[in-house]
Amino acid sequence: MDLTNARWRKSSISSGNGGDCVEVASNLPNLIAVRDSKEPAGPVLLFGRRGWQAFLDGLKSGDFDR
Repeated sequence: MDLTNARWRKSSISSGNGGDCVEVASNLPNLIAVRDSKEPAGPVLLFGRRGWQAFLDGLKSGDFDR
């Protein structure tokens, strides 16, 4: 997957002190990309729109194992 045109933004819940930062690119056709801002060339998680919504719904409900 070519992500050269991805416009990354930091999550609003990421810490501002260089700690845990998640970046999301939502400008890709039918995909949401997620990466660790400390490793921009590292692995990227890709979600379809429906899968992304299910992921967010799970986070909001707290319905996940830690």
